[in-house]
Amino acid sequence: MNRSLHGLAVIAILGGAWLSGCASGPRAEKSVGRPGESFAKERRSKPGGETSEESAERRVRAIAHFAAGISAELNDDDTVALEHYLKSAAADPGHEALVLELARRFLQSKQVDQAIDLLAKATGSPRASGKLLAWLGLAYAEAGKTDLAIQADQAAIKQSPDLLMGYRNLSAIYQESRQPGEALKVLDDAGGGSSGDPQFWIELGELYANYSQLHPEESQSLKLKVVATLNRAATLKPENLLVIQRLADGYKSAGEYARAEEYYLELLDRFPALPGTREKLADIYLRTGKKDKAAEQLAAISRDNPRNEQAYYYLGNIAYQEKRFSDAADYFEQALTLKPEFEPVYYRLAELKINLNKPQEALELLEKARARFKQSFLLEFLSGAAHAGARNYAEAVKHFTEAEVRAKAGEPDSLTYSFYFQFGSTLERHGDYAEAEKYFRKCLELSPNFAEAMNYLGYMWADRGENLHEAKKLIEKAVELEPKNAAYLDSLGWVLFKLKQPGEALEWLQKAVQQSKEPDPTLY
Repeated sequence: MNRSLHGLAVIAILGGAWLSGCASGPRAEKSVGRPGESFAKERRSKPGGETSEESAERRVRAIAHFAAGISAELNDDDTVALEHYLKSAAADPGHEALVLELARRFLQSKQVDQAIDLLAKATGSPRASGKLLAWLGLAYAEAGKTDLAIQADQAAIKQSPDLLMGYRNLSAIYQESRQPGEALKVLDDAGGGSSGDPQFWIELGELYANYSQLHPEESQSLKLKVVATLNRAATLKPENLLVIQRLADGYKSAGEYARAEEYYLELLDRFPALPGTREKLADIYLRTGKKDKAAEQLAAISRDNPRNEQAYYYLGNIAYQEKRFSDAADYFEQALTLKPEFEPVYYRLAELKINLNKPQEALELLEKARARFKQSFLLEFLSGAAHAGARNYAEAVKHFTEAEVRAKAGEPDSLTYSFYFQFGSTLERHGDYAEAEKYFRKCLELSPNFAEAMNYLGYMWADRGENLHEAKKLIEKAVELEPKNAAYLDSLGWVLFKLKQPGEALEWLQKAVQQSKEPDPTLY
């Protein structure tokens, strides 16, 4: 059986309602008046004055064709099945489930005209629902008949104000027509309703969120609307698992982490096997700095699924932040064992090894990454840092230079004050003092109060007997920012000595000795 027609076979359960004499289609809704002359011409009304015998005969034909369609489908003759289903829908356009399934198939296969013809006939019935009208609006929009689409969607909203599809369609049309104000007004009209369905409000919140992504300048006011719609859904106390999950996801996306946590914990309590809940809780805890709670969820994830590499990666990050470096390395290595193509782990583990003064291990790991992944800023930057840690300053400069080139080409946000400081300090150790000065200055342009860069540049000048007055000003500012930093105090003493002020120099060098936590031979 063709899977694309499988949904039609399922509709066979509605045949019982037909045979028992119930009205075909869903519960009849009040009819909609003509929404517009052109729209009315597109809708095809059934002939009036039909006798009861004619009505019964038409219904019998509808049932017969529907049954024939089921039979053909069960025999894998999908073409014949579709012909019978269409004849059944033509005989009884009020069979909404069948009409909508056929319309969906037509739209999916880009047979828009057939979908419009089918839906126009169905909406000509006084029993036509708002849902049928909304689907007709969608079909008109697909065909580029914008005016007719607007009229059909407006009719859908009038017929079924608690059905979100009409609002969604209409808002999308205005958005695509570059009328964002009208698009937002449609959503606000939906928000003025009184639907008792929590899913209506959750989906409306999602529409506001989507609008916000297109118009970030309005994000603050739109966030209030998103949260308000989610709160409307919450007051209705949803019980359905998927609805609660969407509500929690909505709060999380809106940054309302406390409300999201509340619903994720409810899901965890009621449906502990539901995939993704612990991961989302862990993400919330990581974002809000609750590392203990995050670790608890991640540990449970790795316990329930020992092959979940993401859990080990996040556990490694938490351990790293808490300076449990051995644990962090174990977690990162476990993540790589489970998923060798997990690129971020290579860089995080390499960074850890650099900070543990194991540059050669870091370089070996980065070479594996280089063989597996395309060149990037981060790969080059960490390679430079590892070579600098191994005192291979010439190689380090090459990689930092390549990192800078790549960042300028596509990742300009990576060129931070920290990058320029690292590059400058490596150039200084390589003996390229003019270039080192250039990069230290770039660093201080981005972060004027970065005391470490002020001290480094000032000391470099003092040690070389260059720019001594500017060096003194920089080091004095560094000391002002960190008055108990022994290294900065020592630098100030050194520059004063170079300026031939030995008395003042001795005073600052003595302060440096007093602030030094461990004996430093350079201070004695």
